[in-house]
Amino acid sequence: MSFTARTRACLLVAGIAATTAVACAALPAAAAPTPAPAHSAFTVHAFPAVGAEKSPDDITRLGDSIYVTFQNGVGPMGEAAPSGATASTIQQYSLAGVPGRSWSVTGKVDGLTADPEHHRLLLTANEDGNSSFLTLDPRATAATRYAYQGLTHGGGTDAISVVRGSIVVSASNPTVPNGPAAYRVALQGSNAVLTPVLSDNSVATSANAATAGQTVQLALTDPDSNTVVPRSSSRFGGSFLLDAQGDQQLLFLNPAVRDDAAGHGIQVLSVAQPLDDTAFATASRRTLWATDPAHDTVDEITGPFAPGEAVSAVTPDSGPTSLARLGLTDGSLTPIAGLSAVTPKGLLFTSSEHGDDQGDQGDQGDRQ
Repeated sequence: MSFTARTRACLLVAGIAATTAVACAALPAAAAPTPAPAHSAFTVHAFPAVGAEKSPDDITRLGDSIYVTFQNGVGPMGEAAPSGATASTIQQYSLAGVPGRSWSVTGKVDGLTADPEHHRLLLTANEDGNSSFLTLDPRATAATRYAYQGLTHGGGTDAISVVRGSIVVSASNPTVPNGPAAYRVALQGSNAVLTPVLSDNSVATSANAATAGQTVQLALTDPDSNTVVPRSSSRFGGSFLLDAQGDQQLLFLNPAVRDDAAGHGIQVLSVAQPLDDTAFATASRRTLWATDPAHDTVDEITGPFAPGEAVSAVTPDSGPTSLARLGLTDGSLTPIAGLSAVTPKGLLFTSSEHGDDQGDQGDQGDRQ
């Protein structure tokens, strides 16, 4: 098996059942980028999939490794891919893009995040239904699967965040009116016990400058990605961010508030286009990693990302996905033209330094 690192220089023109584990030998990667012209603003190292892996999605960092889920064409309820594949692949990379171990996990793994406190990865499988929760210790040969208890919205689960020590998952593909939009997860024996965090019909406050302070009755149909906003952010610092992708709304929830019925602590920012992941740069974390399912690559992007900057993966109803800067006051989306070659899905801002063992949310308010 060969591994060739494809590098693009981008010009600025204007992201409890055991599963089988497969150990992959570390393969060489061409770490040096192609020399960029003097006026180049961004450099992209694009690391190809290992072997036959396809469709990279969520991405996280634990210790000095990057982990990516490749969904391999598996359906949103765990249906077999046209190729016959029924399992996703969790692939480990070094910070230089060198592939390490991999794990085969039955189903379509949509959610993947790091839990540094317990030195493990957290996973969800099957976003539309037949969903389950998993944990994976990178030192182990298998993941551990948990059955959900209390999943009442009728669909599956998607993205995962660790918020002040609590695990929170998105309640994706709702089929029950006014059900939960996100759950807290408590692992008890072989079960993942769910408690609603907010509802699809919660009352919120508008965060857009033009309508700031107005009451908004939510009617969510597509809870999807989530993250925790860095405490250093100029706005929404420390908040849990839930992306209602098809609804074109970003919800910011103060994690200290447990009762959302009256709209306490929930702000909603409307955006002009559907979004997938959003990631936030900080003073120490300005290297952007993005999964690119159109090219089956994992991209490391360096360039002029400013501390506090929010970058989103824009997913229009038609046309390719793209990277854009997100305006936190008005929901505006400004394309990053210098990165038009990247068609992103999962996004992660992290440091290029070794020894940063805080996952992808270490500066994001989950331990206050």
